[in-house]
Amino acid sequence: MEIKYIFENNQQWVKEKIKTDKDYFKKLSLGQNPHILYIGCSDSRVSTEELMGAQPGEVFVHRNIANMVPNTDMSAMSVINYAVTQLKVQHIVVCGHYYCTGVKAAMQSADLGILNPWLRNIRDVYRLHKAELDTVTDEEEKYKRLVELNVQEQCVNVIKTSDVQKAIKERQLTVHGWVFDVHSGGLIDLKIDFEKILENIMEIYKII
Repeated sequence: MEIKYIFENNQQWVKEKIKTDKDYFKKLSLGQNPHILYIGCSDSRVSTEELMGAQPGEVFVHRNIANMVPNTDMSAMSVINYAVTQLKVQHIVVCGHYYCTGVKAAMQSADLGILNPWLRNIRDVYRLHKAELDTVTDEEEKYKRLVELNVQEQCVNVIKTSDVQKAIKERQLTVHGWVFDVHSGGLIDLKIDFEKILENIMEIYKII
C-alpha cells in the first residue's frame, strides 16, 4: 500500500462510520471498556480485531515479534499491568499463528544480530520441550508444534505476573492460548491445562 492512499482510505472509513452512526466518533471518544487483553504477533498478515470480529474499544492489544511475554520486557509488563489493574479485563489471550517467521528464525542456527536476544526466548521454549519436538520428524509439523508450545509458555509467563495472579484470585480472570491458522483463517483454542502444567512449579512462582 502506498502512503498517499492511507489518508484517502481514512476519510472513506470516517464517512462510512458516520453514515452508519452519526455519533460514532463522539461515543468512541468517551473511553474504552475492553474485556480482553490480546497479546499477539506483529506479523502483517494477522489483523487482530478483524480476525476476532471485534469493534474498536472491545479489545486491548499488545503485539510484538512471535507474541512473546518475557518478564524483562517492560512494554509487555506495562501493558499487562494497565489492562489488568486499570481496565479490569476479564480475559487475557496469547495468540500465535502458524508459519510465524519469528518462530521459524529461532529454529535456525543463524546469527541474526539484534534479534538474537529476542529469539533466544523462543529457543528456550524449544529447549524446554526438546524431547517432544525431537520425536516430530516432519519439519512443518515440528514448526507448527513449536508455535503452539511457544503460546503455551507465554501464557505461563503471563500467569507468573503478580497482577494476573491477584486478578485470578480476586475475580477469576482467565488466560487463554490460541493459534491463528493463516491457511484457513480459523482461530484454534489450544485448551491448555494450566493447572496440570503449573502444579509442580507454581510454588516457585506464586506471589499472591
